[in-house]
Amino acid sequence: MELYKVERVLEKYFEGETSIAEEKELQDYFATQQVAPHLEKYAALFNHFAVAKEQQFEQEMPLFEIQKEENRNKKRNLGWMSIAASVVVLMGIGTYVFYHSEPVNNSKDLGTYDDPEVAFKETQKALSLLSKNVNVGIESVKYVEEYQIAKNKVFRKTKNKSRGI
Repeated sequence: MELYKVERVLEKYFEGETSIAEEKELQDYFATQQVAPHLEKYAALFNHFAVAKEQQFEQEMPLFEIQKEENRNKKRNLGWMSIAASVVVLMGIGTYVFYHSEPVNNSKDLGTYDDPEVAFKETQKALSLLSKNVNVGIESVKYVEEYQIAKNKVFRKTKNKSRGI
């Protein structure tokens, strides 16, 4: 390869713009004994690539085997953890149902009275309580009625103005 072409491809190489074929040409050039003196400093770089390509890594990696064993242990532990979590959730649901369920009242006593006067007084108390609560609701409705009256006055005036009345 001509010297000016080698220098141009080498410049492209360091810019990261070479193709694989051009890099192969550089490797071939630096593999020969006819390297220009000012380019000899790059010969070690390209020769290293050729040497590294021939090397094969043959040593076993024990770390990989350890990781495989750890993954198996994690999978086993995950299975047991999911079973334990399911049991805890079921126990929680059972406890909640047990403590928050209403006791069944099997008693036949449904609030009946043998004495008519006592029954009358209790009925009056219940109706009085009901009446107070209903009156509170009626007072709230009065506010709504006043709002409706005021709203109707406002909207009638605006309708009359828009009609020119």
